Amino acid sequence: MDFIFIEELRVQAWVGIYAREKAAPQTVELNLTFGVPDAAAEHDDIADTINYAEVIERIRAELAGRHFNLIETLGEFVVALLFDEFGAPWVKIRIAKIGVMKGVRRVGVFIQRGREGVSLPAGPL
Repeated sequence: MDFIFIEELRVQAWVGIYAREKAAPQTVELNLTFGVPDAAAEHDDIADTINYAEVIERIRAELAGRHFNLIETLGEFVVALLFDEFGAPWVKIRIAKIGVMKGVRRVGVFIQRGREGVSLPAGPL
């Protein structure tokens, strides 16, 4: 399996349980790695892979129009989007809120999921 990665994607998202987090969107940073078919490299054709530009635009559009209480739920939503709309067999995502607490640069979650029957890669990606 080949992988595409997107690093430091910053988007405006409605996420949080506190009044200040519900009053305005905040910047979240996403780092994604997702599996793609080996056929993409074999055929040199965008139709055989997942178009990362489309992934980025879908994530931006969805997160701009929804509210999530928990960053964990936001992460699972993005994983489901990659599985359901883009057919990714495996997804690793790290999402962080930036500067939400004094003296803390980022707070976030890390999620790794494979479709049923797809083994998770061993070792770091």
